[in-house]
Amino acid sequence: MSIRSSTPGVESVSPSGLAGDASPRGRALQTGELAPLAGQYAEAARNAKAAGFDAVELHGAHGYLLDQFLWERTNVRADGYGGSAAQRLRFPVEVVRAVRAAVGPDFPILYRFSQWKQADYTATLADSPAELEGLLAPLVDAGVDVFHPSTRRHYVPAFPELAGADGELSLAGWTKRLTGLPAVAVGSVGLQTEFKPSEVRDIEPAPVEAVLRQFADNEFDVIAVGRALLSDPEWVNKLRSGRQGEFVGFNIGKALSALY
Repeated sequence: MSIRSSTPGVESVSPSGLAGDASPRGRALQTGELAPLAGQYAEAARNAKAAGFDAVELHGAHGYLLDQFLWERTNVRADGYGGSAAQRLRFPVEVVRAVRAAVGPDFPILYRFSQWKQADYTATLADSPAELEGLLAPLVDAGVDVFHPSTRRHYVPAFPELAGADGELSLAGWTKRLTGLPAVAVGSVGLQTEFKPSEVRDIEPAPVEAVLRQFADNEFDVIAVGRALLSDPEWVNKLRSGRQGEFVGFNIGKALSALY
């Protein structure tokens, strides 16, 4: 990820020295720094495998460094790592290749990506299935085994302007369809609405019928649950035993106090 400039003694770097609102922040990475940086991703993955982990996930979503390369607002480079969508994808692909070389052919690599950014919830990297395929296919070729498309609400259609069932398919569903690989869905599972850091309020629990329908339709393979579990460690057991009526809502203050 890009390192916050508030980290003592550490310089903030990014593709172009720009924050999500296009204001200056930190400095742009030099071309010669990119290969060693990809090597650091690879070293971290190698260490994870040696430590006994079963897989690694590269976080290329939400404005993290790999995502910053993909987004045209945070990547205005002119050295072959910026410009067209394919050029902006170059560094993430090189990172995946480096990680694959480090962990070997049989160690799973997950790749998390998102349309939305911390600086802009309406941002998109792909405005059509064809553009999404153009984003994902090179990552598949580089060695990704599983995609984790991050959305703020798992059930929201990725391209609602399309006709029929295509216009109802989620980002995870499109990812699985286009790549043929397993997909992990995420976003507001078990809760009424998405989380906004600026809003300290209670978010009511919600049933999970949409998740069950999507599983039945083979739309994705795994669902990731975050806030619901932070609020209620018994969430999965309640779901398993049919006690959805006992789900607990989410409040960030209460959740953080329980954790820390």
